[in-house]
Amino acid sequence: MLLLLLTLFVASGAAALIYEVVWFHLLRFTIGSSTLSLGILLGSFMGGLGIGSLWYHRAVAVRYHPLKVYALIECCIGLCGVAIPLALPFVTQVYVASGGYGTSGIVLRSLVCALLLLPPTILMGATLPAISRWMRLTSIGVSRLGLCYSANMVGAVIGTALAGFYLLRTFDVYVASAVAVALNLVIAFAAYWLAARSPYAPQDSADEQHPREALSAVHVVIGLSGLTALGCQVVWTRLLSLLLGTTVYTFSVILAVFLIGLGAGGALGSYGCRTSKNPARLLVGCQLMLVLAIPYAAYAMTTILPDLHFVASTESWFLRGMDDVLRVAVALVPATLFWGASFPVAIAAAGHTHRDPGQLVGHLYAANTIGAILGALGLSVVIIALLGTRQAQVLLTLCAGLAASLMLSASHAPEPRPQPSRLWPRLGAGRVTAATAALVTTFIAGSVIPENHSGMIAFGREVDRWNEPAAYLHTREGRYASIAVSRTQEQGYRSFHINGKTEASTWPEDMRLQRMLGHLPALMHPDPKSVLIMGFGAGITAGVFTRYPGIERIVIVEIEPAVAAASGVYFRDENYDVLNDPRTELIYDDARHYITTTKDTFDLITTDPIHPWTKGAAALYTREFFQLGRAHLNPGGFISQWVPLYETSAAAVKSQVGTFLEVFPYGSIWNSEIDLKGYDVTLLGHVEPLVIDARELQNRLDRNEAVRRSLADVDIATSVDLLRAYAGRRDDVMGWLEDYQPNLDRNLRLEYLAGEALNRYDEGKIYDRMTARLRYPDGFFRLHPESEGRLRRTFSDRYGTPDQ
Repeated sequence: MLLLLLTLFVASGAAALIYEVVWFHLLRFTIGSSTLSLGILLGSFMGGLGIGSLWYHRAVAVRYHPLKVYALIECCIGLCGVAIPLALPFVTQVYVASGGYGTSGIVLRSLVCALLLLPPTILMGATLPAISRWMRLTSIGVSRLGLCYSANMVGAVIGTALAGFYLLRTFDVYVASAVAVALNLVIAFAAYWLAARSPYAPQDSADEQHPREALSAVHVVIGLSGLTALGCQVVWTRLLSLLLGTTVYTFSVILAVFLIGLGAGGALGSYGCRTSKNPARLLVGCQLMLVLAIPYAAYAMTTILPDLHFVASTESWFLRGMDDVLRVAVALVPATLFWGASFPVAIAAAGHTHRDPGQLVGHLYAANTIGAILGALGLSVVIIALLGTRQAQVLLTLCAGLAASLMLSASHAPEPRPQPSRLWPRLGAGRVTAATAALVTTFIAGSVIPENHSGMIAFGREVDRWNEPAAYLHTREGRYASIAVSRTQEQGYRSFHINGKTEASTWPEDMRLQRMLGHLPALMHPDPKSVLIMGFGAGITAGVFTRYPGIERIVIVEIEPAVAAASGVYFRDENYDVLNDPRTELIYDDARHYITTTKDTFDLITTDPIHPWTKGAAALYTREFFQLGRAHLNPGGFISQWVPLYETSAAAVKSQVGTFLEVFPYGSIWNSEIDLKGYDVTLLGHVEPLVIDARELQNRLDRNEAVRRSLADVDIATSVDLLRAYAGRRDDVMGWLEDYQPNLDRNLRLEYLAGEALNRYDEGKIYDRMTARLRYPDGFFRLHPESEGRLRRTFSDRYGTPDQ
C-alpha cells in the first residue's frame, strides 16, 4: 500500500509542476513579466499552498477517510486545470478594459492571480495534510510522511522535465494541461480504490508532551529554512543563468536539480527520523550544515563551474543540457539535501505535540511556505536590487545560522533518557552556543562568499572572454537583470551587457543596426508624430527619433530601471541624450503588458528585445504580439523588428520572419550589416501596400541635417545607400518559409527552437538561404533611371540575380 501511495504522490507532484509552468506561462501574457508581476504570481501560488495546509484540519473533520478526501481534492484540482485556460480569456478582457498602472494596476494584477490561482493551489496545499491523517505520529509514521514528501519532489522533477523539455517544446499549453488533468483523474480513481480496500479508524487524541516554546521554535526554524531555500533559489538561478545562458532549458535544469536535491534530502531525513532518538538534533544539524553549504555553492558558481565540464563541447542541445545538469548539481545538491531533510525532521521534532497529524503537518507546511514566500519576494524584489547577490547570500547564510541557534536555544528540555555525560544537556541554555554559531556564521559568510566578477555579468557563459583586455566601466545587479558596460582597450568601443550577453555597442556593425531600426520607419512615414520604443538597451535606437523635430511624443518602455540609468550616462552621445529630451516618456514595465493595456496608438513602433533564446523574450515575437502592435499603429504607421541570425537556427529565424509576415504581409526585410553578409536583419511592417520613393527620401535627408549626419555616421550617405540594404519581401521568402513553425502565445515555439541553437554561428548560411530567391523589387522602389540601373546591378552582383 505504501508503494502505491508513494506512486500517487509522484504523479501528484508531476501534475502540480506542469500546472505551475503552464499557469505562469499563461498569466504572464495578462499581467506582464515585470518583477512585480512575477512576484504577485509567485506569492499567489505559494500563498495558496500555505492557506491550503492551514485550512485543511479546520475544514475537514478527522472522521472522514483521508484517502477519499485526497481523491476528492485531486479531482477538484483537475477541474481547476480544465477551467483556468478556459476562463483566462474572459478575465484578460476585464483586466485590459480596466487598465493596469499605478496602485489600481497592482490591485488588479493581484485580483487576477488570486481569482485564478488560489482555488487550485489551496487544494494542492491540502494534499499532504490529508494523507498525514493516514499515518501515525510514530517514528515509522513520520518516516513515511517524509517519504511522501520526497515522492512529491520526485514527481515535481518529472513534471518540470516533462513540461520544459517535451510538452511545451513539442505541443502547447493545452496539451500540457490535458496531461496534468489526466494525472489528477488517475490519482483520484486510484486513491478512492485504495480507500475502499483500506479501513480507517481516526487516531485517539493525545496530550501535548513538550512545552509550547519548543513547538514554536520548530515552526520558526522550518520557516527560516523555507526562506533560505527559496531565497537562495532566486539568487542562484540568477547567477547560474549568467553561466549557462538564460534559456528556457537553463531554468528547467536549475529547477529540476533543486527539486532532485529536495527529494533526496527528504528521503534521507525520513531515514533519520526512523533511526534517531532526538530529531531536534538532526534539525539543528541540517541548519548548521546549510551554514557551510550556502557559501560553498556561492564559491562553486564563481570559481569551480566556469572551468568545469563533464561533456565535451558539442552542438547537441541534449548533451549540452546533461553537462549543465551535472555542473548545476555540483553547486546546488549539498544545500538542497539539507533543506529537503529539514521538513520530515521538523515533523518528527514536533511529532508528539499535536492531537491531529493533519494539523501538525499543515502548520509546519504553512510555516515553511510563508518563509518561502518571504524569501522569494524579499530577495527578488528588494534585497538583490539594494545589496547585490553577494550580500544577499551573506544574509541567507546568517538566517541559516540563526535557525540553528534558535533550535539549540529551544532544545533545553530534558531528553526522554537524560545522559549528563553528553555535551548536549550541558549546553541547555544555548546562549553561548547561539552566540558562537552567529559569530562563526558571520565569519564564514563574510570570508568565503566571493564577489561576482564583472566579466561574469558582462560575458556570462563565454567564460574564456572574462579576462580579455577590456575595462569594465559599470556593473549593477538590478531587480530584473544584471548589467555591465565595458570598453575595449585598443579601439575604445563600448558595449552594453545584460545578463551575460552583449545587447548593444558602439561597434560599427551594431551602430548601423541600432540606427536603422529607428531611421527606417521614421523615413518611410511622411510625417510621424508619436513613437513607441519597446526595449531601451543603450538607447541608440530611441535617440534616433530626437533627430526628427516633427515627432511630438517618444514613449520608451523598459522593464529594468538599471538599464536606462547606465545608458543615460555611458551612451549619452550615441543616444543623443534622449532621456533628457522633453518629448520622452520613460515607463518601467514589461513591454507586452504595456501594449496590452494601453489605449494609445502610435505612428511608429520599434521592438528590439533581448535575443529570442532568452527565456521570456519569445513573447515579443508571437503572432498575438505582432497583432497587438498592428492594432496600436495609426493609419499609415510602421513597425520595425530586430531579428538576429547568429546564435540561432534556421528554424528559429523562419519562425520569427514567417510569424511577422503573417501579420504584416506587405512587410519587408532589411540587412543592417555593412558588408551585407548577414548577421542581423530588420523587419519593417506596415498595413497598407508601400512604394518607396527614393527621391522623396533624399529630399527629407537634404532638409534635415541632423538625420543626414546620424545616417552618415553609419555609412549611409544617400537614400540609394539605404535601399541597398533591402533583402526581400514575402514573395521572395515564401519558398524558404514553407516549413516554418508559427510562434504563438500558447506554445512560445521560438524560445525552444532558439534555445537549442545557443552555440551556433550559422548566420551566413541562414542569410544565403533566406535570400536565395531574392530579385530586384520591380514597382517597390521609385528612383531616377540612372540610380535604378546602378541598384539593379548591385542586386545582380550581390545575390546572383539577373539584371532585369
